[in-house]
Amino acid sequence: MLLIDILRLLLETAASLLTFCLLLRALMQWVRIHPSNPLSPFIFSMTDWLVKPLRKGVPGYGGIDWASIFGAFVVSFALHIVLVLLTVGLSSGGPGFGSLITLTIPIAIFWVLRNVAYLLMGIVLIQVILSWVNPFSPIASILNELSRPFLEPLRRVLPTIGNVDLSPLVFFLILQIVMMVLQSLMPGF
Repeated sequence: MLLIDILRLLLETAASLLTFCLLLRALMQWVRIHPSNPLSPFIFSMTDWLVKPLRKGVPGYGGIDWASIFGAFVVSFALHIVLVLLTVGLSSGGPGFGSLITLTIPIAIFWVLRNVAYLLMGIVLIQVILSWVNPFSPIASILNELSRPFLEPLRRVLPTIGNVDLSPLVFFLILQIVMMVLQSLMPGF
């Protein structure tokens, strides 16, 4: 059982890293981050092998890189199929192939949505810390651009108190509520 737990940890870590890169790629293209920034080479080298073939069948639409988002779903789906097979196996007591697919699709969707929330939390948290510590860091401008579509509507509504921007705090609360709703829809998630 220990070996399966270790393998599960390694698979979930690798899939999470790849999913974050795919979702970050989609977000970077949605907000039109210039590809010559310091983050793009890493993101593109991590995801090109999956996104380029998917782009042939899943084109971008409405300024959104749907191939990257679908790639995140594919990674999540494959991860959860493998995890079920590792845990339960294909024994006579295990799920049939049809039910395995049917049960894994919603789990994969929720996992991607959860990772979107975690990614946005990470972007905003790092942006807030950098704004205090090193606001002129090359990555700070990228993080500002990535978080702007989410924080700007809140900034228009919320007043600053003593030159403190409360929009990241409110955004975190909103994401926590979203996570609670996701968790209630998918128990054990």
